[in-house]
Amino acid sequence: MGVAPRERSIEYLRVKIGDVEVIPLSDGAFRLDGGAMFGIVPKPAWEKRISADAQNRIRLALRPILVRTRGTCLLMDTGIGEKHDARFGELYGIESAPRLAASLAGAGVRPEDVTHVTFTHLHFDHAGGATRWGRAPAPDRPGEAVPVFPRARHLVQKQEWEAATAPDPRSRGSYRTMDFEPLARAGLLDLVDGDVEIVPGVRLRVTSGHTRAHQGLEVKSGGETAFYFGDLIPTAAHLDAPWVMGYDLDPANVSRLKERLVAQAEAERWIVILDHDPGAGCGRVRRDGRRYVLEPLGA
Repeated sequence: MGVAPRERSIEYLRVKIGDVEVIPLSDGAFRLDGGAMFGIVPKPAWEKRISADAQNRIRLALRPILVRTRGTCLLMDTGIGEKHDARFGELYGIESAPRLAASLAGAGVRPEDVTHVTFTHLHFDHAGGATRWGRAPAPDRPGEAVPVFPRARHLVQKQEWEAATAPDPRSRGSYRTMDFEPLARAGLLDLVDGDVEIVPGVRLRVTSGHTRAHQGLEVKSGGETAFYFGDLIPTAAHLDAPWVMGYDLDPANVSRLKERLVAQAEAERWIVILDHDPGAGCGRVRRDGRRYVLEPLGA
């Protein structure tokens, strides 16, 4: 594993996993209610790990990752995107910089260079950047949402697609069809079912619990492992098994999976990437007394 010293900012950190390059990106930041983010954990406990604003919201990063191998340029998650209006932006405290396009450009990648786009799940803060507003047909008519990555195959778990396109009342507010239905209309969508190896050493692993078919991304090469947990473990404050979100559809399954995977990550010295952690969000897990902590790379 190597980290270029001149690239300390997380959106331009480059991590080598054997022959594979993993680059945490940025689509800015946003805010969600702290109580919802920590479920049954009392505020006096969670606020010791992450502070809330006057509206009880906590600041969260939007951290997609780029995975590059020979001939493959894969993007996992796309952030919140730019299709929201002012009311939506204010409600979620969206910070507009740095955006995903600029972060990709900083890594030397154009939208047309991306060969694969995958999603942990299709909630608006993970799939919003997959589409953008196209040209309006007239000044008084809005344009349609169109794909941002015109040459990429977009891989979505079949059960996640079914949940997103026909959501139940509890989940409806987390899905916006304009974020993902244009991918199907453009013929860029591939539905997968279960764990899938995209290219040698780069595997989608179903980690259901947050949503019915939430998935993480595992990268193995040169004797090292990196794992992108998505919303199974959104921040370092959520590393401990009982600390689950109110948003999780199956909190008990989330706890069981976390307990097993975090212990494995510590024992095998995985490089862990956390999508919403407001700090470094990329490092190795270490047990500190009764809890787990994340030690940033290069610290």
